[in-house]
Amino acid sequence: MMRQVHRPTFAELFTPKLVTVLREGYGFAGFRADAISGLTVAIVALPLSMAIAIGSGVTPDRGLIASVIGGFIVSLLGGSRFQIGGPAGAFIVLVALTAERHGIEGVILATLMAGAFLIAAGLFRFGTYIKFIPYPVTVGFTAGIAVIIFASQLRDLLGISLAKEPGELVAKLQALADAAHTVNFSAVAVSAVSVVIILVLRRLRPAWPGILIAVVVAAIGVWALALPVETIGTRFGGIPRALPWPSLPTFSLEKARALLPDAIAFALLGAIESLLSAVVADGMTGRRHRSNCELVAQGFANIGSALFGGICVTGTIARTATNVRAGARGPISGMLHSIFLLLFMLIAAPLASYIPLAALAAVLAVVAWNMAEKHEFATLLRSSGGDATVLLATFLLTIFRGLTEGILVGFALGAVLFIHRMAEMTGVEAAAPLVPEDKADASDGERSPYDAGLATDRDVMVYRISGAFFFGAASSVGAVLDNIADTHKAFIVDFAAVPFLDSTAANAMNRVAIRAKNRGMTLFITGASQPVKRALLTHGARTTGAKFRETIARAVTEIKRNRSEPLDTPVRTMI
Repeated sequence: MMRQVHRPTFAELFTPKLVTVLREGYGFAGFRADAISGLTVAIVALPLSMAIAIGSGVTPDRGLIASVIGGFIVSLLGGSRFQIGGPAGAFIVLVALTAERHGIEGVILATLMAGAFLIAAGLFRFGTYIKFIPYPVTVGFTAGIAVIIFASQLRDLLGISLAKEPGELVAKLQALADAAHTVNFSAVAVSAVSVVIILVLRRLRPAWPGILIAVVVAAIGVWALALPVETIGTRFGGIPRALPWPSLPTFSLEKARALLPDAIAFALLGAIESLLSAVVADGMTGRRHRSNCELVAQGFANIGSALFGGICVTGTIARTATNVRAGARGPISGMLHSIFLLLFMLIAAPLASYIPLAALAAVLAVVAWNMAEKHEFATLLRSSGGDATVLLATFLLTIFRGLTEGILVGFALGAVLFIHRMAEMTGVEAAAPLVPEDKADASDGERSPYDAGLATDRDVMVYRISGAFFFGAASSVGAVLDNIADTHKAFIVDFAAVPFLDSTAANAMNRVAIRAKNRGMTLFITGASQPVKRALLTHGARTTGAKFRETIARAVTEIKRNRSEPLDTPVRTMI
């Protein structure tokens, strides 16, 4: 009997988790827990949002807008209970390059386009396939991004005076080296103190907001000692005390065409980063997110952020984990985090002018160090040559060529490696003795032992194929099967151990059947499951004269009957 497979409805796939939480029953205790966790995350997100925006080459308010508007929409419409949306360190490289080539208007339009792409990806249910990105690829591009983020912060970490900082890594390092004589030791001291505060508090008081404390201490120190270092006020003139009115960015087909690669990169990275963050939250809580619903929410969040002038939005792993650890009960925590950030903007905007850029650079340096996944990187290097190749290719291409190329090439290499490994697991056995009733064991597919005494007939050759028979293995398996001696009268190919067969393999079998027919041989195909048999028939197995039988023993019985031989005459298999 065929088992009925439940296919989720549209409502099951795209109902926001907020609705699910409210249906389950949401009271004051849950709201209080969400308010505490939302405030905790907002305190962490405040300096991070500004630091990421500055590291991306835009003004700090762009990052705050992304957290306020985008973060609220992610929690309102998202498919994860605990996801916190906002600007992420992974986007620094992409946003900086887009801003350099197309300006802030280009960044906003690319963010808007990426939002549309993410909505389409969710509605077409592409979120299911993000999980197929190989682990070495995610580790490789994450480590590559970490290197680029750290390099992008060297200027502010050291207080170097540089008229224009190149975007490419090698050119950037060369320019920084040429300007090394302008190092500001006051900025170096602020950076060092900020890093020490963050690391010490993380070790001794992990529940305290170490990043915010480090930034506040640095700002007070710079103001009290009148240190000659750049601040948000001196470079950007501070941050606004209110959100701007929403407006559409300047649009033209020519500009949209020029920004298409950047928008695709924003959407691809946003999808990967947000779903990885949702998976992390699932692992911490035992819940399950709705991947396609999450992509749709990320799409609307990016569109909302762009309309208010913000940068890209995605799920943020560190802030999401903080949200879970702070005791969040559901998406209302993320919505409250955005509201708290808005209140900080309205009330404390003038104080932001005193924040030294060296302190924010120190924050991003620590973020880059944490996101590098050093242990996983070293483990993959030692695991296998194939994984190491995928890892290093993704890592180096991300650094020297770009994130999109790194992901695409890494994914392609990972796919080829998987195909090669699967092909190696597919084999052809040409020494399979026979038993009278040769059947696969229902529990694990293993065959019962054969009676070797039956392998004596030189006119019959038996082959057994094991493993997935697909395009990666079709060439090697087909070459073995094509090696048919003219002296044989019958030819048996057993498919009992083949769980899957694709069109390439079916065509390869079709050629084998035609070759056997032209030589006057009878081809028997035994043990084929219904899907495998259907594929073989679709590609012409019936017209070539191939015969399907349930077991090898029944095929042998028919061969002997056709030759009018006693049924106890043994049959030989070829090696």
